[in-house]
Formats: sequence, structure tokens, C-alpha cells
Amino acid sequence: MAEHTLRPDQIHHKWDNSLPPAIEIEPGDIVHCETAEVTNNQVTPGCDASVLTNLDFDQLYPLAGPIFVKGAEPGDILEVEILRMQTLDWGWTGIIPGLGLLANDFTAPYIRHFDLSNGVTAPLRDDIHIPIQPFCGTMGVALDEPGAFDVLPCGKAGGNIDTRHLNVGAKLYLPVFVPGALFSAGDCHAAQGDGEVCVTGIECPMQFSLRFNVIKGRSLRPWSYQFFTPPGPIQPAYDEKGYFVTTAIGPDLMVSAQNAVRDMIDWLGREKGLSREDAYILCSLAGDLRISQIVDAPNWCVSFYMALSVFR
Repeated sequence: MAEHTLRPDQIHHKWDNSLPPAIEIEPGDIVHCETAEVTNNQVTPGCDASVLTNLDFDQLYPLAGPIFVKGAEPGDILEVEILRMQTLDWGWTGIIPGLGLLANDFTAPYIRHFDLSNGVTAPLRDDIHIPIQPFCGTMGVALDEPGAFDVLPCGKAGGNIDTRHLNVGAKLYLPVFVPGALFSAGDCHAAQGDGEVCVTGIECPMQFSLRFNVIKGRSLRPWSYQFFTPPGPIQPAYDEKGYFVTTAIGPDLMVSAQNAVRDMIDWLGREKGLSREDAYILCSLAGDLRISQIVDAPNWCVSFYMALSVFR
């Protein structure tokens, strides 16, 4: 087993199997990485929300890699073990016009900056603290089709999966489509709720370390991935005070998801005195969107859980 380090400038912004690997490693090796936040430093500490209306989308998603894992062949499974996630001192969350679950409700840019220096919580307000739970929002491998492909949305090879449970100790399993797999990761978040409803988590620069292995004789379907999380609570203290839950019922899961979040935003404004923008951001960082029932046709239930432990 060997350890390797990728420099912060060893990045790319699109999935493209013609890109030369940033590094070639053996199975069992560890790679240490560092990436900028998702806009590649277009958003800076303390900047105005107007920045979000003038983003160069070609600079989004600075991904560490590609990492060529020797022996990985199409049809194999790449195992990625998450060993270390270290947020740096700052992050941001924003509402970007045209994006997010409630894009038609929130049409103006809005941004919040977060101090992550204590490594434990990110304060939204003196009495609202969001537990830091770092993970890479984007983890994936190269596609077997030629050309450059956007990171957003996610696809058959993983990518912008925004799965908040991929924390330290977790193992991610991805299908391999090209020799060496050509794995990349970035888009790091200090915190995010299930659903990432306003389209951003706490976007932040981060250092992270990963161990790679190749699994032969077993495959995964395209458009799928699997992961293992270790025993123990995913978010310590999140359920100490329970949850407040809003549920919407109807024949359309997307509409019900939107309505459940709208009801939570209303509740946060009424009960906690948050502006609609801060309530929407808090939903993206500390709330979990879940399907409660999908077997009683023709109407399904979608619930939105807000962890009450964020309120002090």
C-alpha cells in the first residue's frame, strides 16, 4: 500500500474519458486530495449574492482526479473507502435563480456565509447551529461514451450524487466503465440535508483522503451505486429533541415534495422567526425529504423532517 497526494490544481470540470489521469495507483493505495468549493473560488468569503447571477458554469465542480486504479476493468466494481474529511475554515450556501426544488418560489439570489473554524457546528443564527457532517457531493467514474459531460446532473457512473451519508468510515461502490475507472471527487459539503432542496449544501473547500480497491467477479447495474455506512449515529445529537415533520399527499411525488418543503418554510417563519430565504436554506442544510408511503395508489405521501436539535 502506498500513499499519494494530489495538488489542489490537479483538477478537471467535466467527465471525459480522454483526460489523462492525474495519478495512477495500485489497489489498496490511499490518495490525499484538496479541492476548492463548488464554484472554484468564484464565490469568496463575504461576497455579495450578486456573484451567483454571474457564475462561469464551465468553472463549476473542480474535481480531484482523474485517478487511474490499476486492474480496474469494465464490469468490475470500484470500492472507495472514505478515510478523512477535513473542512477548511469557511463555507457558503446560496439560492441560485433558476435552480432548486422551489425555483419558481425563490427567484432572487441569496447567500449566507458560514464560519466552520470550530469544526463542530455552523451557526445560521445564535440560536440555530447546524452540525458539521462533511462529505464529497460528487464522486464518480468516467463514462464509456466519448466527449465531455457535465457533472450536473448525476448519471449512470455516479457523479453529483449529493449523498450526505458518505462520511468518514463509509465505503462507496461504483460500476466501472473504462480501464482504470478514472475516478474523481469534489463538490465538498460541510453539511446538507437529504434532498439538498435549495440546490446548495454548505459548499466549502476541503481536504479528504480515500482508499481504493477493485472488486472482481461482481458487477453493478449502470445508473446505480451502493454504499456501506459504519455502525453508530450518522449525525450525533440530531435526534435528541426529535423532529417536526410536514407531509404532503398527492399523485405526483415532485409536487408533494415541493408542498412539504413549502409547509416547512411556513412553519419555520411562523414558529422560529426566520425569513423565507433563511428557512429555505435551513431546509437544505438540516432537513430530510423522505417518501413516507408509495404503495397506496393513486396518492403518495412525501414528508419533510426538520431536526429540532439545531434550535438552541
